[in-house]
Amino acid sequence: MLRLLANLLAITLNILLTIPAYADASADFQTLVDEVWEHQMAEFPTFASYLGDRRYNDQWTDQSLSAIATRQQKTRDFLSRVYAIERNELSDGDQLNYELFRRELQNDADRYAYNGHLLPFSHRGGVQTLDDRTRSIPLATVKDYEDWLSRMSQIETVIKQTIDLAERGRRDGIMPPAVLMQRIPDQIATQLVEVGTDSPFYEVFEELPESFSTTDRERLQQSAVDTIEKTVIPAYRRLARYFERTYLPASRDSIGLSSLPKGNEWYEFLAREFTTTQMTPDDIHRLGLSEVKRIREAMQLIIDELEFDGDFQAFLEFLRSDSQFYYDNPDDLFEAYLAICKRIDPELVKLFGKLPRMPYGVKAIPAATAPDTTTAYYTGPAADGSRAGIYWVNLYMPEVRPKYEIEVLSVHEAMPGHHLQIALQQELGEMPNFRRFSGFTAFVEGWGLYSESLGHDLGLYKDPYSRFGALTYEMWRAVRLVVDTGIHYKGWTRQQAIDFFKDNAAKTEHDIINEIDRYIGNPGQALAYKIGQLKILALRKNAEAALGGNFDIRAFHDELLGAGALPLDLLEQRMDAWVTSQLQE
Repeated sequence: MLRLLANLLAITLNILLTIPAYADASADFQTLVDEVWEHQMAEFPTFASYLGDRRYNDQWTDQSLSAIATRQQKTRDFLSRVYAIERNELSDGDQLNYELFRRELQNDADRYAYNGHLLPFSHRGGVQTLDDRTRSIPLATVKDYEDWLSRMSQIETVIKQTIDLAERGRRDGIMPPAVLMQRIPDQIATQLVEVGTDSPFYEVFEELPESFSTTDRERLQQSAVDTIEKTVIPAYRRLARYFERTYLPASRDSIGLSSLPKGNEWYEFLAREFTTTQMTPDDIHRLGLSEVKRIREAMQLIIDELEFDGDFQAFLEFLRSDSQFYYDNPDDLFEAYLAICKRIDPELVKLFGKLPRMPYGVKAIPAATAPDTTTAYYTGPAADGSRAGIYWVNLYMPEVRPKYEIEVLSVHEAMPGHHLQIALQQELGEMPNFRRFSGFTAFVEGWGLYSESLGHDLGLYKDPYSRFGALTYEMWRAVRLVVDTGIHYKGWTRQQAIDFFKDNAAKTEHDIINEIDRYIGNPGQALAYKIGQLKILALRKNAEAALGGNFDIRAFHDELLGAGALPLDLLEQRMDAWVTSQLQE
């Protein structure tokens, strides 16, 4: 009896001793997570505005060298506090939050060592197209417009800080490829107007909400003209002079990251970060070649089915050049995108038990950036519900945008691809903000590419050309593994990458060149798609094999998306646990 009482006392004492530690660790972790989120909102005010947080709507991110160094030190301080928390004393849910939080901070700290912030220019938009920010910030009240005017008045500082970063990079030998920088002068030129009302910055002031008083409308419009003419245009003239006289002539002839200081090490880091795996660039290159071979064989089967009189290259040229595959005007192309989206949405209940509440819209990519950007992209909804998700489609040169890619592209960018996944993630209110509003590229883009295969279940890809289009898009992502590693790690030339792409995919040459330039300008990001897709396909195959006739595709998808974006190793753990629980049931 005494031994029993002693054992009970010992158990009770152990419980009492663990409760404070658990509570203290949980409280410390939650405090840190909240503090870091608030810090990030204050430090990155345009991201806060994008989410619908209006507290910093009149500010830009401080991109001075000193501010960047201070932020990096703050990140390291946060990271030290993370490691000081005993992970094992957290609940299971918080242990996952801890690991994701730690990885994000660690990646941020590790990335700084390569000085990517000294490459501030991108041919796909940036300081030269700051007016684009109005597409993703709240503009509904008089105060919103006043805040935007305040931001406009600070553009001179934003441009000066950008030039300072570029100059430090130039002195340190960290320069971008000239082939990309040659696209930027024309983008800057759109800002060099003579009168304020012709400026891209004035467009949002042309038709102000009718709820505004006449006095407010006139005041805001006049303030906009004054700010544009006195501050914005002179700042962009200074940028144009610097860029064309100093920066562009100093840009490098090489294209690969390997030609920069610590370039190979930098690319190896990016490969790990974007894929959330330990794969080396050589591993990824070999995987890409294998996938290209497999998909090309599937493509050849469709060519044989069509009884096409010619080889593979002749068929690709036929798809690129025959007018039956293209619209001759942007309006018809846009209507086709809308029609496909309307067809897809009602079919989603076949594959998903949970769909997002937030809607999405389809819009044309702005004319100023359309010539230099990709076929389409997606921007997520605002956290406060003030802005829907947007599927942006490129209507520039409709004669190079084939009809057979519209279905597969829409499935990827809108539903059930990016919009479904990102909107659902934002609606997971029980998760901390850093998980609801951020993501791991391998998961996000892997899901988008996996979603393309769901087009068959949604009643798409009915004719051979659409099926070939779906394979073309999968091939496109397999090619990325080869050309991205080739460019940045194996010394490939730009033309070599373009030729490999053209030899294996039916994308038009205009699109291929823009894609290759995208990979040159954003090393490693293109690796995430195929690697993420292959992992999701493997997880589904394993679940189907284990569960047999009890496999429920809707339940599988709901579980896969139910924790938001995860690194691939943690996603595998989650789905393995789900399969085990399904077997037990």
